[in-house]
Amino acid sequence: MSSSSFVQEPEFGDVGINGDNEDEENHEIFLSVFIQQGQIGLSYYDNSDCTLHFMPDTMENSDLQLLDRVIQELSPNVIITSAKQDHSLTQFIERLELNPDYKPEVVLFPSVNFGLEVSKQRLLSAHLPLLPPSITASEKIPYLTSCIPLDSVLMVRSIGGLLKCVESRRAGLELEGNVGVPIHQFLAYTLKDVVYMDKDTYSALQIFKSELHPSVFKLQFGEKEGMSLYGVLNRCRSRFGSLLLRQWFHRPTRDLNVLKRRQEVIRFFTSPRNSSDLSTLQSCLRNIKSISMLLQRMSLSNTKVIDWQSLYKTVYSAVCIVDTVRGLPQHIQLFSEISENFTNDLFYIATFISKVVDFEASIAENRFTVKPNIDPVIDEKKRRMMGLPDFLTDVARAELETLDPRFTTCSVIYLPLIGFLLKLPRLPTMLDKQSFEIDGLNFVFLSDDRLHYRSTRTKELDSMLGDLHCDIIDLEMAVMRDLQTAVLQRSVCLYKVMALCAELDCLIALAQASQDHGYCCPTLTPDQRLALIESRHPLMELCTSVFVSNTYISSETDGKVKVITGPNSSGKSIYLKQVGLIVFMALIGSDVPAKEAEIGLVDGIFTRMQSRESVSVSLSTFMIDLNQMAHSLNHSTGNSLVLVDEFGKGTNTVDGLSLLTACLSHWVRRGSQCPHLLMATNFHSLIQLGLLPESPLLSLLTLETAIEGEELVFLYQIKNGICQSSCAANIATLAGVPPALIKRGVEVSELYRTGSAIRKIDRASPEDQNNRCTEVVEKFLSLDLDDPELDLDAYLKGEVLPALEEVL
Repeated sequence: MSSSSFVQEPEFGDVGINGDNEDEENHEIFLSVFIQQGQIGLSYYDNSDCTLHFMPDTMENSDLQLLDRVIQELSPNVIITSAKQDHSLTQFIERLELNPDYKPEVVLFPSVNFGLEVSKQRLLSAHLPLLPPSITASEKIPYLTSCIPLDSVLMVRSIGGLLKCVESRRAGLELEGNVGVPIHQFLAYTLKDVVYMDKDTYSALQIFKSELHPSVFKLQFGEKEGMSLYGVLNRCRSRFGSLLLRQWFHRPTRDLNVLKRRQEVIRFFTSPRNSSDLSTLQSCLRNIKSISMLLQRMSLSNTKVIDWQSLYKTVYSAVCIVDTVRGLPQHIQLFSEISENFTNDLFYIATFISKVVDFEASIAENRFTVKPNIDPVIDEKKRRMMGLPDFLTDVARAELETLDPRFTTCSVIYLPLIGFLLKLPRLPTMLDKQSFEIDGLNFVFLSDDRLHYRSTRTKELDSMLGDLHCDIIDLEMAVMRDLQTAVLQRSVCLYKVMALCAELDCLIALAQASQDHGYCCPTLTPDQRLALIESRHPLMELCTSVFVSNTYISSETDGKVKVITGPNSSGKSIYLKQVGLIVFMALIGSDVPAKEAEIGLVDGIFTRMQSRESVSVSLSTFMIDLNQMAHSLNHSTGNSLVLVDEFGKGTNTVDGLSLLTACLSHWVRRGSQCPHLLMATNFHSLIQLGLLPESPLLSLLTLETAIEGEELVFLYQIKNGICQSSCAANIATLAGVPPALIKRGVEVSELYRTGSAIRKIDRASPEDQNNRCTEVVEKFLSLDLDDPELDLDAYLKGEVLPALEEVL
């Protein structure tokens, strides 16, 4: 029998389950960086789950590309470094401050705060909930050594500054006394085998696209994902699954083991016979909440009813997931890890919560309430509480017999924190406090025209029964603390559950997208070869009823440099982005939109396609284009993919053509180290003047078009060859430019092409000039010069001189 059969399925609804939003508002990431002699050590602290991430010391270049990639991925709220910093870091921070879209807080501490011994002492003083409180500093060292490579000196020094900053931010906010910075877990952070992509590439390929939320109620909370690759592929059912998928998008990998691990899971779920398992797992994943936030609140004894609801639904759903996964093929690595890591601790937590917590009563009373038969003392006190109404009625009858006959009714009530009181109606003669006095009774207060007293019997009830309500609350809180301790002791299992569930959620999302859009599983190889057979643009195909697929093959034998010419709007840019997106999708482990695909693992995707202008950076559009091109030239390798669209158009035609030719020649001369280069251009002179070097690496492509009458028809089909005309006049007609302007443009273009003189459009033709002169002469000859009323000067100024100006 499966273990989940012993666990009661939660019957409560989704009341308050989304309480995680309170913590998201205070979510901050602190990044600490220490650079010395070309080496970098960094660490960061995520206060949402109290996790310290560290990256062992590694080499860094003068441009600090690795640090830039880390900041791009993490978007830290606070960046911490030493006041005695490396010059390259000073320049990096200055450049960072020019970015109008991202303004982190930069904190500089004296270098003494980054001392090695000081940093180790701060690490030893940190609050580690997983360790016993009585553990000494010397006993902590072996544990820390197993978690952190303390021989990475720069990294340890960065942790010193990091903990100094976090500790100063926590001062006065916590009530635990002198407890250090809480660290629930240590996680290694690395960029190994990560494919390089900068922000321009992410923007040009539309991998992410943020839009303001259309709802006036949600607009204040920020942005939503627009039409982007992430938006198309993100079918995750859990929030942390979506976060992990975004992390995969920010960190495409060349690690074949990681990619094949992902591919085998996607391949399993794309099979129609496994659709029922997919649906079952998705319904379970929907109920799994952020375990790290729940455990953080538990460690601070700040657990609410909704937290216990969330934890129980999470653990129960995780038990259902492992039951389902254990029936799937265990040769698939992820399934095997889930079966192994979802231990009996998970079932223990689910069973413990199910047996202890009374969710219905907890929601009704808005506090933690335990079920019957958990603690006999609690049960006895609750039994007394339930029997109080009948018992107090009997006491009230006995009290009434001893009262003044003027009182015809009375009652005995119980008020938490106050105790038992005798409640009497106010008589008409009782006008002031002195008249409230009754022999044998102690007046307490007046409320709603009812007098409340302590009598001998109520005092006996207080001593005999005590403050039942508060006693029950205290006892139930003690049970809750025991339950919290049991959960926290098994927190390692819960963290593994969240990590594996997030990965499963991502892969099921990618599998569902593959099914819905007809993707194929790419073949990944370490070779320098890209072959995309009948490939499609993953975003554009969703926006049109018919999409024309195209093939792209790049290798040393098939040519690694492709120069594409073609009319404007014929699909050159879409083809470039299509190739870039498909390669990117393969590098996150996803299926790709193609009939077949063989993808050699690239180490970087570089683009010169989009100019992201900003007044703050004080760079012209052409300068931005040059920076992007220089970056591609300097950092691309034989395993890189470079996409260039219309480079050189931002300056003089000759200069732009010269720069484009020089860049092409540079890449071709690199031979085997030439990247996969896909370049689109409207500089037809590049080919017509024979400026391209002859090389087997170079091939020319164009996009087919057809002209029916005077109408240009785009076929969007790639083929070998060159384009003879940009068909600008046809495109202008489609765009609605006035026909007269198009006619004049075609005329000037033909004159320029043939080297003929270009006549100004505002000068009349020779025939028109001759007719005008004849008209003026004939009118002059018809004048009567002897006429006294003739104003000859006015005639010359009004008729003759304007005619001469037109001719000359």
